[in-house]
Amino acid sequence: MSENPLQVIIDSDADFFQLLEETRVTSFEEDGIPLKYKLLMAMALDASKGAVNGVTSLAIQAMEAGATKEEVMQAIKVTHYICGVGSVYTAAAALKDVL
Repeated sequence: MSENPLQVIIDSDADFFQLLEETRVTSFEEDGIPLKYKLLMAMALDASKGAVNGVTSLAIQAMEAGATKEEVMQAIKVTHYICGVGSVYTAAAALKDVL
């Protein structure tokens, strides 16, 4: 298993990390919007910000939660429409070993 990308935060300020973790858990609770759509939304946001590793991780999580490859690509299409072609290049790098 790979190291937590926030390991330095865990080691330096455990209370801050706990706050982050509580926010993550609350954000992805299964109420209202189904989990796969929340994960696709987060993936699209990461693509818009150029976060390759985040797109990879979130796409995998979304598919584990029931999203299809087609839904992943539809989310990327919407991201492109709103945020531009840079998000598509981020997604392509992130998804090359996922889709």
